[in-house]
Amino acid sequence: MKKLLFPSVLARNAAHVLASVLAIAPVLLPAAFVAASAPLATAQAAAPSDQITIKDPAEFNAYQNCTTQTTPQAKASACEAFLTQFPQSVVKKAVLDTLVDAYSQTDPVKTVDAAKRLLQVDPNNLKALYLIAFLDKQQAAKADPAQQATLLDEAAAMAQKGLVVTKPAEVKDEDFKKQKATTDPFFLSVIAADDLYGKKDLNAAIADFRKELEYLASNNPEATKVAPALNDTLLLGQTYTQLTPPDMVNGVWFLARAENFAPANYKPVIEKQAKYWYKRFHGKEDGYDKVLALAATSIFPPPDFKIEPAPTPKDIADGVVASTPDLTTLALQDKEYILANASKENAEKVWDTVKDKTSEIPGTVIAATASQLQIAVTDDAKQDKKADFTVNMKEPLKDADIPAVGSDVKGLVGTFDSYTQNPPQIVLRDGYFEKEEKKKAPVHKPAAGHKKATS
Repeated sequence: MKKLLFPSVLARNAAHVLASVLAIAPVLLPAAFVAASAPLATAQAAAPSDQITIKDPAEFNAYQNCTTQTTPQAKASACEAFLTQFPQSVVKKAVLDTLVDAYSQTDPVKTVDAAKRLLQVDPNNLKALYLIAFLDKQQAAKADPAQQATLLDEAAAMAQKGLVVTKPAEVKDEDFKKQKATTDPFFLSVIAADDLYGKKDLNAAIADFRKELEYLASNNPEATKVAPALNDTLLLGQTYTQLTPPDMVNGVWFLARAENFAPANYKPVIEKQAKYWYKRFHGKEDGYDKVLALAATSIFPPPDFKIEPAPTPKDIADGVVASTPDLTTLALQDKEYILANASKENAEKVWDTVKDKTSEIPGTVIAATASQLQIAVTDDAKQDKKADFTVNMKEPLKDADIPAVGSDVKGLVGTFDSYTQNPPQIVLRDGYFEKEEKKKAPVHKPAAGHKKATS
């Protein structure tokens, strides 16, 4: 009786590879964030004339030159010059904010540097926290493993701060709420990525991916159908399947959810993963279409969602014993399967049919000495190149008679002596090779009355 085997579909790092090709990078500052930030930007621009007085004419002119440049490159250059000339200016925060905006359009490295400088004067600046987290995560995807962990840790640290920042006095409650609605799910995604790829903590990654999707489920469920949340749905499903032991029910659900809304050219890849885990758990593909349809209607599996598990090897082995009136009629491979997988009681029932009985053991030689042969008998054992039968010879074999490893033996006979379930192994004693007797050619006698021909 063959075990049900499934070929490996994905390498351990496939989640990261597939996630990369599915990811659709957002603009540095999402439109909703920019719109919600407009009142803040207006307030800061008006600050020098309405609220803050720049007494030094040179400083005022330099500030005007910084804010009125029409290209990002010129604006960044003018702002850097202003900060060098007036490092303690009363408008330093506003100039750094402008500098971040300018660099964000041209230079990721300088954007991070400018954002860090802005955080020194404004530790709760949501835009600076967002940009550092976003760009560090983006750079981590291209970095070597050592750098990747460092970049993800920094991105996650910015994200943690971003989740708890307080509202600036000059920003309206409604606008700050819109900003947070844009940044909070992203920050949770960054923290989950650090859990998964930086800290290698699968359970923490699952918890944070779920927090991200729960937030969106309450605030913007449609966002879960597109990247980046759709990408994180895929990663969540893959992470469930990487647990020890795998959580295949949740894994299949979130993979199916991702398959529903993935771009057409990626659907077959995700479908292959989802069906692999579904079949591995359920035993066959029937019913997967129902799971796929249900996952299209809900971000999370319903409380009563379940996938019926396939029969275990023990279930199969015990079932064969229960349904076979005469256990002696079972084939040798079936008996070996039952001895390895059935309950102890049922295994003993089968063992009683073979114990101390002599039988031929056909198979492939895995190891051989003069006194012992290790044989792979079942198809699975042959495929894995592992012996499931050990035959201790009655008399040592001559060197010339020791079979070669990998050869198929015939006529090997032994007496069943003992067995173990883990590892599965059947031991026989008094082994020997039967000698093939040459059959004599039949003698044809002439029929009665037939006369022998004479020359």
